[in-house]
Amino acid sequence: MRYIWALAGLISVSLGVLGILLPLLPTVPFLLLAAFCFARGSERLHAWMLSHPRLGPPIHNWQQSGSISRMAKKMATLSVVAVFGLSWVIGLKPTVLVIQAVTLTCVMIFIWSRPDA
Repeated sequence: MRYIWALAGLISVSLGVLGILLPLLPTVPFLLLAAFCFARGSERLHAWMLSHPRLGPPIHNWQQSGSISRMAKKMATLSVVAVFGLSWVIGLKPTVLVIQAVTLTCVMIFIWSRPDA
């Protein structure tokens, strides 16, 4: 079972790192999931992730105070605006745009309601 947790953690880290580059893919939720999986599958990978200079701080912030950095909030907002704008430009159906707008608005409310790290 430990190998399955470790594999799930590696997949989550990979998706989180891809999320840095792709606006539609979230980064921090995948990193949190990876930390969760590594805690159950590999002490070494869990320690590596928490001590990583780029990946570790958002996880520490979330675990200690449920906070998200101001820069991460701004980047998330920029990504959401870009994704919605792209959806609008390519001409998605109004129903899809409404569903997307409601969902993304809820995500933004959640993100901006967290304390700043």
